[in-house]
Amino acid sequence: MKRSEINAIMAAADDMIRAHGFVLPPFARWSADEFVARRDKAHNVIDARCGWDITDYGAGRFDEMGLFLFTLRNGRLSDLRRGGGMCYAEKLLISRQDQLSPMHTHVIKAEDIINRGGATLVVELYGSDEDGNFAEDCGGTVFCDGIRREFAPGEKLRFAPGESVTLMPGDWHAFWGEGGDVLIGEVSTVNDDETDNIFREPIGRFAEIEEDEAPMHLLVSDYRTWLG
Repeated sequence: MKRSEINAIMAAADDMIRAHGFVLPPFARWSADEFVARRDKAHNVIDARCGWDITDYGAGRFDEMGLFLFTLRNGRLSDLRRGGGMCYAEKLLISRQDQLSPMHTHVIKAEDIINRGGATLVVELYGSDEDGNFAEDCGGTVFCDGIRREFAPGEKLRFAPGESVTLMPGDWHAFWGEGGDVLIGEVSTVNDDETDNIFREPIGRFAEIEEDEAPMHLLVSDYRTWLG
């Protein structure tokens, strides 16, 4: 993805988020230079990989397969392992109309996926085999707004604004917006995007960036390069 495209996606996402009455935290406004200057005090944000995240899954077709994310808060795997402390995470996502977030699951993370506003959110579901692998012939059970619901293999559940689904490790899922763009909330256990996204197809989690202009804001995938 070109940096200019990423900058434009950031601006459009911020407009949509504000239109739905949500304001991002102050560090979302920092320029790259401001982030560098404040990195010593912002180590918790950096270590938790909070912030802007825009991906085309390495395929170069963002409009067809991609996702906007902003990690608002994220806990620590060490706390999760010992069973106490900051064991949760929260994100905002934007899934554009017919923009696929491809089939994947998580080994550690359980998550509530919430339609916070906009169009209809479609979630396609499959179950796992005994080893946690994608199983084309397996359905399963999820909770939709706390209500138990069984799903058939490949069933597509639709969620209007305010509705949600709880997904557990081993629930294979893909999602997209139907009839327009969707603002999505994610509340989960600790999030590790580098190791805990298991895709059905061999694709990347982060975009490769062509630097055709300066970044408006740093992506979480920029932190290692810019902040050390």
